[in-house]
Amino acid sequence: MDKFLVLLFLCSLIGCSTGQLPYRWVGDITHDPGLDKTDFLLCHREKDVRQYFNMSQGMMFEGEKSAIVGFFDKNFKPVDIQESGWIRIRFIVNCKGQSGRFRMLESDENYKERPFDKKISGQIFLLTQQLSGWKILYDDKDAVDYYQYLIFKIKDGRIVKILP
Repeated sequence: MDKFLVLLFLCSLIGCSTGQLPYRWVGDITHDPGLDKTDFLLCHREKDVRQYFNMSQGMMFEGEKSAIVGFFDKNFKPVDIQESGWIRIRFIVNCKGQSGRFRMLESDENYKERPFDKKISGQIFLLTQQLSGWKILYDDKDAVDYYQYLIFKIKDGRIVKILP
């Protein structure tokens, strides 16, 4: 009888929920009301957002990478500060080609996390949010939501490379 009660107790624990969605992958971007615009909506469930490493489609942007590089060449104002390293911005593109849920990670040239001067990182973040022209990704005939990222190599306050 005691074993049965212990088993029953353990089974009840398995059914408990914390109310939080589990992450599928490291870096999943959940909605944060303090950071994200309320008008950006996914078209499908959170768990259905496609990871960029599953797409094999290349840069999903009108005009490809050269259009993105041209946009930043035209709009980014170099900052005369001796700061170098990497800035990565990840975000989601929904099935309508709209982008949202932007998250930024800043690191030095050795990939150690560190903040950049806001004149650099803030400008890159805002310009990335302003990019329009993200392509709609289809799975068969259905438009899907997907993750996208841009990585900026910074040298002495200037963008010297944009990846991927």
